[in-house]
Amino acid sequence: MKIAVTTDHAGFEALQELKVFITALGHDCLNFGPETLDINDDYPDFMFPAARAVASGQCQAGIILGGSGQGEAMAANRVKGVRCALFYGPAVAKESVDAEGALSEDPYEILKLSRQHNHANVLSLASRFLTLDEMKRAIQVWLPTPYSEIERHNRRVRKLDELA
Repeated sequence: MKIAVTTDHAGFEALQELKVFITALGHDCLNFGPETLDINDDYPDFMFPAARAVASGQCQAGIILGGSGQGEAMAANRVKGVRCALFYGPAVAKESVDAEGALSEDPYEILKLSRQHNHANVLSLASRFLTLDEMKRAIQVWLPTPYSEIERHNRRVRKLDELA
């Protein structure tokens, strides 16, 4: 799978290691991030090209980093066809997490749900809230999780894409 990766200054160092990690998982990385560290750069300059690469089909998924991941996800989600999920860190659901009433003790379950239920095609990682190991685990969980073929999820995703 070809993965668009990018960051601003906040995730610059982490992205260098994550590119190696993603490649070791058997994927190709297309880097839209800065070539050198510039603490005054602006995240939209890097998020939009990566999001467009996913939306156009040039890349099959995207991994984006920022300090909080919040602005980065907002930028990516402005590109039609992108469904970017934001991950701050491991958490266990307090109530059922699916229509069948299943409660998962897996602290990375939200990543699976973002793919299965929302067909997320970009993942925004909060580099100031996650360790490098947590980011790697998030990527390992998120990337291989398939989209659900359940009609209610497909219907909702179609509405997201059509109404944008």
